[in-house]
Amino acid sequence: MGLNKNEILKALESVSVAGEGKNMVESGAVRNVMTFADEVVVDITLSTPAMHIKKRAEADIVKTIHEKVDANAKVQVNIKVEAPVQENPNLIKGKPIPGIQNIVAVASGKGGVGKSTVTANLAVSLAKMGFKVGVLDADIYGPSIPIMFDVANERPLSVEVDGKSKMKPIENYGVKVLSIGFFTQPDQAVIWRGPMAAKALNQLIFDAAWGELDFMLIDLPPGTGDIHLSIMQSLPITGAVVVSTPQNVALADARKGVAMFQQESIQVPVLGIVENMAYFTPGELPKNKYYIFGKEGAKNLATDLSVPFLGEIPLEQSIREAGDVGRPAALQEDSATAMAFEEVTRSVVEETVRRNDSLPPTEAIKITTMAGCSAVNK
Repeated sequence: MGLNKNEILKALESVSVAGEGKNMVESGAVRNVMTFADEVVVDITLSTPAMHIKKRAEADIVKTIHEKVDANAKVQVNIKVEAPVQENPNLIKGKPIPGIQNIVAVASGKGGVGKSTVTANLAVSLAKMGFKVGVLDADIYGPSIPIMFDVANERPLSVEVDGKSKMKPIENYGVKVLSIGFFTQPDQAVIWRGPMAAKALNQLIFDAAWGELDFMLIDLPPGTGDIHLSIMQSLPITGAVVVSTPQNVALADARKGVAMFQQESIQVPVLGIVENMAYFTPGELPKNKYYIFGKEGAKNLATDLSVPFLGEIPLEQSIREAGDVGRPAALQEDSATAMAFEEVTRSVVEETVRRNDSLPPTEAIKITTMAGCSAVNK
């Protein structure tokens, strides 16, 4: 009478692979057992290529069959190594924040192009349109959002949410704001390595009581570095807005900013490019436009890169003054500046809606129309 397959499987239940808790039958390591008269062939799969693990597994199988089934059996063990599929560490695995519908990163290839100014005015314009808006100031080393919202001297309070202590964002002009600037002194430099900065950002993101938001805007630092990756690994970014001025030096860096979001391992949709400081119009010559930094450079870049052009913001002293006193220029009712920011904001909303309609949704997002502008609701 030949060897019995069931007896062999029963015997192998007493054998475990080094480093694994289950026996090799329960864990699925034993893929097949074939018997031929006095011969048995056992096919197993291991998750490690280590030679000593393979040799020990083979020896344990032979010994167990000889001891528990047949001392004279001829045992052949075929070992195949299948390492478990490792997740690509560069793939974005951001987890959503309950209640936040769209997360838009505002970036720039270089500093000094007005990224934070655009972020602040986008936020205010969205709030004026009726959206629930929050701003996360992720510019760890140069936070300026608290000044632009006139809340530099405020400090977030602690509130209890679902039994957990959370930071309550500071609110002004209908916009909720959190920044590392709330936790440092004005003359204190933030000298942190990447991991510490990333940890601080995660606290601002996940340990905060943001509540219900249609849009969270993230004011990223200039460039393409560690903070950007940390943010994109922490959050499922809906899309990115890249800010640039028209001159070639800024455009070269803006091109890199767009390329960062389009990396195969990142793949954050670029909602479009904003051209800041596009032209200057003197008050005494309201019909004249002087292209101090060049004409339509960012618009041409958007065409070259096949990404949407979201609009242009003029170079005006009032925009700078408004930011310095903590009252964003978009709050100036019926002004040409407010209208320019409103047009850009509408473009951002339209591109967000288009992105949510054209890509597979990760959560239920319902689009409605409100105040002549597309709105995003739960």
